[in-house]
Amino acid sequence: MELILNSDAVTGKPKKKLLDRVRDAMRLKHYTLRTERTYCDWITRFIRFHRMRHPAEISEPEMAEFLTHLARAGNISSSTQNKALSALLFLYKEVLKQNEIRRSDVQL
Repeated sequence: MELILNSDAVTGKPKKKLLDRVRDAMRLKHYTLRTERTYCDWITRFIRFHRMRHPAEISEPEMAEFLTHLARAGNISSSTQNKALSALLFLYKEVLKQNEIRRSDVQL
């Protein structure tokens, strides 16, 4: 029996990369190109902050840790911090289909 890694079990096509899936979801919902780029940038920064761990392995307290780091070390405003949070919530709800994460669950 042959084992196919990194592919869709039904079609046999390779799975799309995470950011490609984010872009596809954003285009399906008619987000602007600028918002798409901004969200992808925040998601990339989030993954790099957590040493390239997949977001599915990262929980709410670690999301809050990233956002707190942005405010303290990155010296960003609260509105920018909210944009980063919106990008992460989009990732978890629309791409990873983890609907149990809510804005109120992430303590800033």
